[in-house]
Amino acid sequence: MTDQISAATGASDVTSQTPAIELIGLTKKFGDTTVVDHLSLDIRRGEFFSLLGPSGCGKTTTLRMIAGFSDATEGRILLGGQDVTSVQPHKRNVNTVFQSYALFDHLDVEGNVGFGLKRKGLDKSEISRRVNDMLELVDLGGRKSAKPRELSGGQKQRVALARALVNRPEVLLLDEPLAALDLKLRHRMQVELKEIQREVGITFVFVTHDQDEALTLSDRIAIMNNGVIEQCGTPEDVYERPKTVFAAGFIGTSNLMTGTYSAGAVTVAPGLRVELPGHPELIDGSTASIAIRPEKIWIADFEPDMVRVHGTVAATVYHGATTQYLVNISPEIQLTVVEQNLVRSHHDDRWSDGDSVEIGWKPEHVVVIG
Repeated sequence: MTDQISAATGASDVTSQTPAIELIGLTKKFGDTTVVDHLSLDIRRGEFFSLLGPSGCGKTTTLRMIAGFSDATEGRILLGGQDVTSVQPHKRNVNTVFQSYALFDHLDVEGNVGFGLKRKGLDKSEISRRVNDMLELVDLGGRKSAKPRELSGGQKQRVALARALVNRPEVLLLDEPLAALDLKLRHRMQVELKEIQREVGITFVFVTHDQDEALTLSDRIAIMNNGVIEQCGTPEDVYERPKTVFAAGFIGTSNLMTGTYSAGAVTVAPGLRVELPGHPELIDGSTASIAIRPEKIWIADFEPDMVRVHGTVAATVYHGATTQYLVNISPEIQLTVVEQNLVRSHHDDRWSDGDSVEIGWKPEHVVVIG
């Protein structure tokens, strides 16, 4: 089934060593403002790749340069090994799915999906065959006569996706396509989008500011900030092993602390040393920034060899499946602790503001930043 669909969409051999996309020193300036700053990146064939970052970080501008909608100030763009930096958008073998869907209200689903094929001059039988294949792929085979106003948000998104895929692009670019959907529908569409990408086997480049969305969908994630890539890696890499303070703070929540390293520990406050074994790159007397994820911190039932410190609960926030505690461990340092509501599933079992507590973590869960 996968081989048939890949052939139908024109997907390239995913074992090829040539990247689907190569960005070499890509730069975009608007006047004196640099939006994308000498960005270099390889995106593999058949990969679901996400550009993740806050508004204004340059991710959408990067996508628009790949599509050809915005000219690069400097640098080169290669698609399948071919330099397309100066090639017009309609001559690049890419398609884009936008947040707004951009469907034609006067056309039905079948007409919307087949619009690009009709403009290319394909015969009616070929258009009908390819449109029907795509509508079956996105589970809309029974709605091809419906107009956009008769569709839900999720159905409109699938029509936009089918319209892009039916043109058999080498690369599909997606610019925050799920942002307009409500939370439950967005989660369902994330699963469907990933399944479709696996079926067709082509390269998806996905722009989002939603960290959970990027973690759910991606084979790799590039975290962007101020026009540069702070870190690029698998979801597990960027979450478990952040390399910069920005990356640690943008993906999930991190407890960040800075102090002076000496003899296998970092002094983050007077009398408060955090053990940090196994880091020969750190020099005694140097400044070290460290991070601990809230879910890696225990607030009871400790295991041997854990780092343990005393603190005071400053605030408690109930989240249904979890409870978040803000714990002051010194006048300057407050840590966020997240605990699943398993053993302490009732209000009276949990800690309250002002309670003295002991928290702990395993030394290997402390990450050195930068």
